[in-house]
Amino acid sequence: MSRQLFFFDQPRRFVVGTVGQPGERVFFLQACDDARTVSVALEKSQVAVLTERLEQLLDEVGTRSGIEAADEIAADTDPLENPVEEEFRVAAMGLAYDADSGLIIIEAQAPAESVEAAEATLLEDTEEGPDALRVRIAHGAALSFIERARRVVAAGRPPCPLCNQPLDADGHVCPRQNGYHRQVQLEL
Repeated sequence: MSRQLFFFDQPRRFVVGTVGQPGERVFFLQACDDARTVSVALEKSQVAVLTERLEQLLDEVGTRSGIEAADEIAADTDPLENPVEEEFRVAAMGLAYDADSGLIIIEAQAPAESVEAAEATLLEDTEEGPDALRVRIAHGAALSFIERARRVVAAGRPPCPLCNQPLDADGHVCPRQNGYHRQVQLEL
């Protein structure tokens, strides 16, 4: 199948954000430049893993190249840009560092026909394969992305202190309580 690659080289904005209320939120990666906005949907857990791996990559790059973390990070607290139209749902992600340019490469890929097809096309310039969003960002933009992603993930429903599953305003059926309903007062 012919591949559509949404490529952004140091976009004006690259963020994670949500649409909806906690418990019903849809997470999006969104890249914007002056001419276009591309949004792809993903799971909260994918955002958390991407954030963790991106932080590890920046630490490794900093250790090897001597790039130090910025003291002040420009906080992006604006909502996602409209229209928020899902191009695809993310099935696989790739992360790399381009030593020649000093830029971080993040790729989010739509579902592939097979695991082998996904591995063969992730972070590669091929004409065939699943659609992908590929973004190249500078160190400071990556730090800003991490900061915002942490806030977005943490803004969801708080976890149950017993089972760590998300709590609803009405409580939930807690497996650690042998299936009894656990009523918890939440401040939303």
